[in-house]
Amino acid sequence: MSAISVGLLINTFSVLGALFAFWKGGPAERAAALVVVLNVLIGRSGHFLSPANDDVIRLANDGLTALVLLAITVRYSALWMGGVMLFFAVQFSMHSFYIVAERPSDYFYALINNIDFIGINWCLIIGSLVAWRRRVRQARAINLSAA
Repeated sequence: MSAISVGLLINTFSVLGALFAFWKGGPAERAAALVVVLNVLIGRSGHFLSPANDDVIRLANDGLTALVLLAITVRYSALWMGGVMLFFAVQFSMHSFYIVAERPSDYFYALINNIDFIGINWCLIIGSLVAWRRRVRQARAINLSAA
């Protein structure tokens, strides 16, 4: 499978996960979904707008995304956001290492980057499922107490 189709699959998975978070998630999940969609849009546009500075754009994009997600984590204190922050720490460290070592992007870089971003999206989806389940339980409890 070519790198373009793998990237397209991961980006599609990210957007679908974000749409699920908008649909069934709570405020933390919706805010994080917006940040993830913006991360994908900036990352994809960086490839086309400035290919020579693509590494720096990716590093800055992931760093800013991690900072915004940290603010969301502190605001809502959702457990799943801790997993997202750990994934972003790995991704930011990997980008930094490749830039400082002046290594070209290779298979290992792509593999870790893809696994890491899929993990971030799974955390978002799981967080949305937990928020959805919590709301359903609360609605059932209210209905049972009213009956």
